[in-house]
Amino acid sequence: MMTFTVLTAEFAHESNTFSIRPTDIAAFRARLFLQGDAAVAERADANTDIAGFMDVARAQGWQTRHAISASASPAGPVTRGAFDEIAGCILAAAKAGPLDGILLGLHGAMVVEDHPDGEGLLLERLRAVVGPDLPIAVTLDPHANVTARMCDLAQIVMSYCTYPHVDMRDTARRAASLLQRMMTGEIAPRTLRVTRPMLEEANSGRTDEGPMIARHALARAHEDTPGALAVSINAGFGNADISELGPTVLVTHTGDAGPHLAFAQALVDDIWARRHEVLNHFLTPAEAAAEALAHTGPGPLIIADYADNPGAGSYGDAPGLLTALLDAGVTDACFGPMVDPEAAALLHEQAVGAEVTLQLGGKTDPRFGGGPITVTGTVALLSDGRYTGDGPMIGGLPGDWGPTAVLRVAGVAVLVVTNHGQMLDLQQFRAFGIDPAAHRIVALKSQQHFRAAFTPIAARVIVCDSGALCSPDLRRLPFHRVPRPIFPLD
Repeated sequence: MMTFTVLTAEFAHESNTFSIRPTDIAAFRARLFLQGDAAVAERADANTDIAGFMDVARAQGWQTRHAISASASPAGPVTRGAFDEIAGCILAAAKAGPLDGILLGLHGAMVVEDHPDGEGLLLERLRAVVGPDLPIAVTLDPHANVTARMCDLAQIVMSYCTYPHVDMRDTARRAASLLQRMMTGEIAPRTLRVTRPMLEEANSGRTDEGPMIARHALARAHEDTPGALAVSINAGFGNADISELGPTVLVTHTGDAGPHLAFAQALVDDIWARRHEVLNHFLTPAEAAAEALAHTGPGPLIIADYADNPGAGSYGDAPGLLTALLDAGVTDACFGPMVDPEAAALLHEQAVGAEVTLQLGGKTDPRFGGGPITVTGTVALLSDGRYTGDGPMIGGLPGDWGPTAVLRVAGVAVLVVTNHGQMLDLQQFRAFGIDPAAHRIVALKSQQHFRAAFTPIAARVIVCDSGALCSPDLRRLPFHRVPRPIFPLD
């Protein structure tokens, strides 16, 4: 068996250009910043890109050179210093010796503070080192804003097929398998891209129900046609004011592009034709609180605040939903996360059992989601914020909220955290003494990803728009750079 040398790396960020919080190197170090063997050791048996890459590497007998695994919680554009440091690590590994191929686990919606296409910029720098022909395979999040440059510079581009993203390892395995075939000379692939003038797909690519189920069935069927290797359907990421954004369909193929181009066009035309078919019915915080007050079970009512989703770059500190629950007198409820480092630090100065009055939430940018509220509660728990996920998305992976407290305010247990992140695993509550399944009401900040872990315990799920930075109504945002006309702005 021929032994290939393959460079691997993970470098992911979803950049919300409307956020006032820049993503610096400290933000990467707070979430994920592991180099070489340390990254592989922690992440190679979980739902990660590097796990899928290593599955194939072991099976094929590759020599792998893992540069880095780095990601930061979605926020504002990545600083040039952070980008240069992480990209520099990948470039140094590329220069360390001859390579037969490169595998990159990226996101696809990275914006650098002075460049709108972070992934394209990384690939340009890599091509300057390895030349125009070395096989490169890239995996992406389906919320990628895939640019023409990405598809020009990487021959294989493949996105996850599920949202919640429970198939990251599987997608990486598929991409690595195609890279193997390319390195042996069996295939000479390239990737085509088709798009439409939209900020994002109507339901952000939701795959548990709705039209994306049928689209993916068509995509899998097309992969069985001559020359087709992989079809990717990307919903896009609408919270980015850049020139290339929105839904795309990609086909990685060999041979004549014609039939694959026609297929991709038909899929993206369907996304356009169904642009008004929104699955979710978004309640106001007051309406959600009224539903909570009336809920009798069995099982909890899950209320997800989509607008304050840290997983899309919102600040996680909008108090609107919590205020509505408290004003309505909702009891037997838990709420989290409330991302408020100042409040978490103040609570850590108290003893468990102490009663405290403080300003909570609304401190980052009150224009989106409102300003702080004053609450009085009892400190129920203090923690360093560390946990290990056990759900479909992050099972086995460590997480860290930073200094964390549970504050019981009237009938609501509020998880107050330091580090920015969304709720997508039951252990993000349970590790801090809150069992969501034992509460009548579970209010959380997340968009769609929470469903993988929380739907199995839920009596019902409702969704809320608190008016925070990631409101589903993108017309509220001050776009200046997107090409016009574009839906739904025009």
